[in-house]
Amino acid sequence: MAALLELVHISKRFGGVVVADDVSVSVEPGEAIGVLGPNGAGKTTLFGMISGDVRPDSGEVHFAGHVVNRLDSAARCRLGIGRTYQIPKPFERMSVFENVLVAAQQGAQTRGPESHQSAISTLERSGLLDKANRSAGSLGLLDRKRLELARTLATRPKLLLLDEVAGGLTDPEMHELVAVVRAIRDEGTAVVWIEHVVRALVGAVERLLCLSGGTFIADGEPRAVLESPAVREVYLGTEELAIEGSV
Repeated sequence: MAALLELVHISKRFGGVVVADDVSVSVEPGEAIGVLGPNGAGKTTLFGMISGDVRPDSGEVHFAGHVVNRLDSAARCRLGIGRTYQIPKPFERMSVFENVLVAAQQGAQTRGPESHQSAISTLERSGLLDKANRSAGSLGLLDRKRLELARTLATRPKLLLLDEVAGGLTDPEMHELVAVVRAIRDEGTAVVWIEHVVRALVGAVERLLCLSGGTFIADGEPRAVLESPAVREVYLGTEELAIEGSV
């Protein structure tokens, strides 16, 4: 099976800071991968290079058989790359429904009844249908994160990039979120999830990567990666690696 996403010898630096150092990795269709690493490791920049927000200094990004380095984020979205952001930024004066409708129309290129039905089904899937007519600016943190996810799903991604969507959630809210991510994965969408809440990752992915110093220092089954001496050294035994009670 051909990889859905391939990063081929990607490098990126900001001044003297190296955030990607000859990185190569692939993601298969339908695969769910977690990415962890200390603050400043370059995780969000990595997402930016995949989604088109950041241009690598060297190397290639391949997606669905295409080299996409020259495509902007909108073109990559239409090709099938959808991403969320750490801080949700909805159109606050628009309704929840309108936010998702715009994503369906602009990202998935749907029109008319198809776009309306897509928005409704996406809201239902994300647990927001009962809030469809509320203004996005009135939502609490969990629902803002749900809306961020719903807007991305409405673009009909083949690859879903999740950037720290579990941060700030209570345990019950985290369980709800993990259930949604599992359902997305089970439907065949590839998922790459950056997260500091390791319990959430272990509950939703089958493969874990650890990024440090601009390179992946571990790649494998989640618990094996978390027990790796190299990963333990990076985290210095912090509680972030505790996975007891994983969801």
